[in-house]
Amino acid sequence: MAYQFVHMECFSRKGAKGRSTSFVLGEARRDPSASLHVATPSPPVIVYGVGVDEVERMHDAAADAARTTPKGGKERRVRQDQNTLLTVVASHPVTMEAVRGDPAMRAEVERWERLTVAWLREQYGDRLSSVVRHEDETRWHVHAYVLPDDPAMRATALHPGQSAKSAVMLAGPAEGEDSKTLNRRGDREYKRAMREWQDSYHAAVAQPCGLTRLGPGGRRLSREEWQREKVQARALRASLDRATAVKVKVESYMTEKRTETESMVSTAATEAAALRAEADAATAEAARRLAESKAATEAAKAAHAAAVREQRKARSMMSRVREEAAKVRAASARLQRLPGLLRTAFDGFRKSRVADRVRAAVAVEMERLRDQATSSDRRADASERRASAAETASRKAEELVRTLDTALTETAAQRDAARREVQRLRPPEETPSLGPGFGMRPTPGRR
Repeated sequence: MAYQFVHMECFSRKGAKGRSTSFVLGEARRDPSASLHVATPSPPVIVYGVGVDEVERMHDAAADAARTTPKGGKERRVRQDQNTLLTVVASHPVTMEAVRGDPAMRAEVERWERLTVAWLREQYGDRLSSVVRHEDETRWHVHAYVLPDDPAMRATALHPGQSAKSAVMLAGPAEGEDSKTLNRRGDREYKRAMREWQDSYHAAVAQPCGLTRLGPGGRRLSREEWQREKVQARALRASLDRATAVKVKVESYMTEKRTETESMVSTAATEAAALRAEADAATAEAARRLAESKAATEAAKAAHAAAVREQRKARSMMSRVREEAAKVRAASARLQRLPGLLRTAFDGFRKSRVADRVRAAVAVEMERLRDQATSSDRRADASERRASAAETASRKAEELVRTLDTALTETAAQRDAARREVQRLRPPEETPSLGPGFGMRPTPGRR
């Protein structure tokens, strides 16, 4: 046998012909009373999901909580004979004995098993509770257990054939159609839905594993025709395997190139961010230096203005001191002539008290004039020193202003150069995308 086998069936807690949910799960568990058909029962191997005990616990709890509401009635528990468990059996044509003695065959059957589980998960999603394998029978096969998730726990809603027939029967007979004709139309829909279900399994599992859709007996094929079909199935499987290998290789290459591209983009973005940060820091430093230069220039200009004012003040003071010194020298000259005159007058008034008073007054005035002249000379010297210092400070301030003007010009040029560098290094805003040039390295220097 080299054709697919997959079968589904629904069960209730009451069971028809004694095959209740508890009996079916007991058979899967290999309870002695439910596995009389197996010579040497062994526990099932869990392929997916939970074990059989947990499936039974989950089923019984959900069935006890399930409720239905008939039309015009109140909510009530679901009936014991309502189907609440859906099972799927899938079998591979190879025998357990062949699998045990051939590692290559075992790998092939394990691949079939993985594809079967993937198909079941695609069909039933989270409602697929468990998949187990029995290794104590003639052929390698798996059992899947599906629990409905609707409030009424209707397993027939998951059966494509029964759902299709129910839809026809609920719609009612067409014009001129009696109940038998309606039932036959429902049966046709049942078969159509089940054929689609079988076709889905064949496309997803059987065909990649080299199994035919139908066996020779159902189509009345001769042995020669059946052998040719098996050869075609194997050739198709080989082609599918090659296509799968090519697909895997292409996907691996695409993934590798995508990773490489993402790494390049990430590296470029990191480098661009670093360059942008460096440029921003350079711009900030240039702005800081420019501000410092401006502040220093303003301070130098203020110092220069203060020095000029001080120089002018010193020159004015020197002018006044020179005038006072001239006056003092003139008064001194006059006073230098006064002793002779007084000496002449004193000769006539040697014994006169008036002469004494005049002499005393003249002596006091002479002393005052001498002190004033000495003070004027000192002030003149101090004014000259301040004037000289002010001129020196003014020259230094002018030199500082020229230096700062030069530094300000250079800083402005550096700032403009930093701005141009930032504009040059700024990356484009467009998001990188994979286009016709996917997988090609970017040309250095291009933006």
